[in-house]
Amino acid sequence: MTAEDIFKQRDTAEQTRIQFKERVTRDNKYDVGCEMVAFSNTHGGMIIVGIDDKTGNVNPLSFKEVQETTSTLGSLADDVVIPRILIDIENVPIEDGVIVVATIKQGKSKPYRDNKGIIWVKQGADKRKVFDNAELISMLMENRQVHPDSMPIRGTSFEDLDKTTVKEYLIRRFRNDYERQKVTMDELQHKPIDEVASMIDQTPKGILLNYGLVLPDGSLTLAALMLMGKYPQRWLPAFTVRCVSFIGNSIGGTEFRDKSGGDADGNAVHLYKYIMSFLTRNLHQIQVEKDFNSQGELEVSSATLSEIAVNAILHRSYVIEAPLRVFIFDNRIEIHSPGLLPEGVSTESIKYGVSVPRNKLLFNHGINLLPYTGAGSGITRAMQFTPNIQFVNDNILNEFVVIIERQNVGVNDRVNDRDDRDNQLTDSVNQNSGQSDNDRDGDRDKTNTLPRIPYKKLDGTQKDIIQFCSLPRSAREILEHIGYSYHPTHIAKYIKPLLAMGYIEMTEPDKPNSKNQKYRKVQKL
Repeated sequence: MTAEDIFKQRDTAEQTRIQFKERVTRDNKYDVGCEMVAFSNTHGGMIIVGIDDKTGNVNPLSFKEVQETTSTLGSLADDVVIPRILIDIENVPIEDGVIVVATIKQGKSKPYRDNKGIIWVKQGADKRKVFDNAELISMLMENRQVHPDSMPIRGTSFEDLDKTTVKEYLIRRFRNDYERQKVTMDELQHKPIDEVASMIDQTPKGILLNYGLVLPDGSLTLAALMLMGKYPQRWLPAFTVRCVSFIGNSIGGTEFRDKSGGDADGNAVHLYKYIMSFLTRNLHQIQVEKDFNSQGELEVSSATLSEIAVNAILHRSYVIEAPLRVFIFDNRIEIHSPGLLPEGVSTESIKYGVSVPRNKLLFNHGINLLPYTGAGSGITRAMQFTPNIQFVNDNILNEFVVIIERQNVGVNDRVNDRDDRDNQLTDSVNQNSGQSDNDRDGDRDKTNTLPRIPYKKLDGTQKDIIQFCSLPRSAREILEHIGYSYHPTHIAKYIKPLLAMGYIEMTEPDKPNSKNQKYRKVQKL
């Protein structure tokens, strides 16, 4: 560093990575040590001694002061910062004396504390104490000391897993073993889960225990619950997905094309399907061939959307209690994933295939349930299909944002797309509601005459019910979920129309009045 560099730094004043001290004295040396802690816990920085932090006046050090200052700075790095750190000290000669520059690197043993046990981080040009457990866990994660997806979720057990999803996991995970036994995938799909596991001399629970998804005390890890849970949000209510399609280009807009009544829940498989369903139904199909009857292509490659959706679910921070957010605007798509990129990964390096999985259990086992290769090439592949992708590591909001520009979408198409869907549905339901409740409950043939309304034109409550039924739900559970009491009138108004239109189906269609009757989402909408 030269004298010219020193004056350039002085002219820009103190900032996140630069601190000025006129002198290091007995009165302020503890504060200087705390600055070292804050730099070590954040992104590193420099302490420049010989410049007044209040006025910016340069007051160079004498030869004796330089000796004392460098010795004191070294002692602070050893005695005040725990664990101790190494600092680089440079003495820069200027007119009438010397400026001492101490460079502190970002630490690899976070969190660092001062000798009073206080954890400091930088906040702008200042520093602050850390009290939030989530922030502490994030630091431990950066140091690879904690992996949130391997943490136990108390009160859970193997019975809280969705057996259908577990069986699908086993079939894909041990596909080669089954093929060697000359058992087809179709045959496996029709076998009970215990029989599927026994074919490789295991039990379902034993397999998950061996892989660390189930812990020795029987509780589930966060990874197991998010990948295969019946309803993970019972224990992890914040790990949901929120999707909104705006009219216009502002997140503060008040007009929407598609806005669900609440966050989508379920395990990772259901969340992925929900995101993809939302994106594909709200983006435009573009005709690429001259033939009028030719099938259009989605304005953004489905492969790109799939890669981005999978990445958001697998690599989001499961320390930050916030939903994934997917927004569609007239000119762009945004996917907001809680948490910044892992340490050592940048928005540039991910374009070239650099991958440091934050959630190793999710990443290693999710490959058997979600569509990705596990080679860390998802972003690179997405950019091959859609080059105009932007990546933003937002330090202020503490989230990673993927922005995809929308092209070839006419403004008139967007503006004229405003909602009149509720009136159409209400008319159809009212036409069907002239029957008595008993007639509707007992006459499936009449109910099935209700005309099917396009999914895009359903209201938010109906879409919410469909998503909620990604797992089989009873009528009581459905009505309570949307805030209504269990009553035949409400069943007729909210459940029967979706059943008649083919958006949900009975789990026991031959016994419509069975006390065990549940409703599930029809997968091919």
